[in-house]
Amino acid sequence: METNNIVKVILVEPAGTLNVGSIARLCENFGVDELRLASPKCNHLDSEAKRMAVKGKRFLEEAKVYDQLSDALSDCSRIIATCGRKEHGDIPLLPNKKALKWATRSRKKETIALIFGREDHGLSNEELLKAHKVISLDTNHKYPSLNLSHAVAIILHQLNELNNFNSFEKYKSQNNPANIIQLEDCLNDLGRFLLDIGFLMSHTSKARMSKIKKLLQRAEIRDEEVALIRGIVQQAKWAIKNKNNQIN
Repeated sequence: METNNIVKVILVEPAGTLNVGSIARLCENFGVDELRLASPKCNHLDSEAKRMAVKGKRFLEEAKVYDQLSDALSDCSRIIATCGRKEHGDIPLLPNKKALKWATRSRKKETIALIFGREDHGLSNEELLKAHKVISLDTNHKYPSLNLSHAVAIILHQLNELNNFNSFEKYKSQNNPANIIQLEDCLNDLGRFLLDIGFLMSHTSKARMSKIKKLLQRAEIRDEEVALIRGIVQQAKWAIKNKNNQIN
């Protein structure tokens, strides 16, 4: 994959050694930089996985393993999640190529994460919300389920096509989305503050904060804008506390 970007394939709770081995082979086929596993449910160093990996065995041996998906995404600047379900709430799906173009067309070197979910039920809505963009593969509605390694192959092939047949220099994007961990920390602070002042109710706060997160992700909020929101929250907390002290 001829690109200046760094591409990382992230598997969430993979359960099949054959699938993981096949995906390691695909990483070698398409020039992926790194394979990451979030809370795997199988031994990725199993002999069956290595047999399926063929010349991609090094991706198994060098794979980074994380307890949480958030940890696996901490250094990734552009994050795309895959979703096999068509009915998944109000999380918007983008056409694959549009999302992949967004990921690669930047003025700076990006670390691109491609997240793939569990073999049996994919990614949860909470996990999908950790991505900047969500994509799906169009399959026959009578049998929409794809094998995990097949889904990875299709997405990597599409990304490879973009890198091989497009000149990105004239399409460079100036939008650099905020680090997902910093954004989540900011939203956690904001959520606690909105609960404190009574804007949110405890039984609906999670759903309403999810809507705020989707809004900010659609706007491709940047790091400096996240810092601005955190500054506003901190100043508001200080002002409320200072006012209460004056009253007392």
